[in-house]
Amino acid sequence: MATAKTITFVSFILFISLALHAFAEQSALGPHCGSNPPTLNASSGAGHVEKLGGLDSYVTGFPISKHAVILVSDVYGYQAPNLRKLADKIAAAGFFVAVPDFFHGEPYDPNNTSRPKDAWLNDHRPEKGFEEAKPLIKDLKSKGFSAIGVAGFCWGAKVAIELAKLKNFVQATAILHPSFVTLDDIKEVKVPLGVFGAELDKQYPRELVNQFEEVLRANKIDHFVKIYQGVKHGFTLRYDVQDDLARKRAKEAHKDLLNWFTKNVK
Repeated sequence: MATAKTITFVSFILFISLALHAFAEQSALGPHCGSNPPTLNASSGAGHVEKLGGLDSYVTGFPISKHAVILVSDVYGYQAPNLRKLADKIAAAGFFVAVPDFFHGEPYDPNNTSRPKDAWLNDHRPEKGFEEAKPLIKDLKSKGFSAIGVAGFCWGAKVAIELAKLKNFVQATAILHPSFVTLDDIKEVKVPLGVFGAELDKQYPRELVNQFEEVLRANKIDHFVKIYQGVKHGFTLRYDVQDDLARKRAKEAHKDLLNWFTKNVK
């Protein structure tokens, strides 16, 4: 017959195992991160590519504007047509928009068996992207942009959340179907943060997104938190164009993101 001490020990081991599993899920590229990959197109979009802070960046919009938005891509990088289309949409509202190439010409390729995801990620950690984002933002400021917002998608959400921890560096941030972002990260946020979750995202279930919101509210951080119904991780960029609901939810999130930046990047 098991003793109370044995039961307590087993319960402790189970708790540690679950905690480590949850941490691993938020610290690695899950299968959902590679689903429905885009067909990359270097000539897509209405803008062009130029250097910002040493990084090739797709730029679009109004260079005379004082308001800039940076879109940090998912693992497929800055040549994804839907990402550039979103950049153009935000630019049309009066912003200057930059989509940097944090992968230096090597976005994740699920068909490249010589570069499995763990090996690729080892060379392209979002923490490295965060460090490279800082000179890019300084470059934008030197060009006269006085208010800057940052949105990160999946991989890029970790870059955005690290920037959100810096006081008075950017004016607002957003994370869309994030990866790598933990509750402890949210506790350190110092600027307005939008959280765009997906109902069917197993990595970031409703319970965790609700915890994010509770922390932001407790810390008196201006925030926007929304879970989009009936969609999975990656829904704002890698949606199925034949799926009416998926397109509708993506459009809804794009509108909410634009409203968020219009409110806070000024």
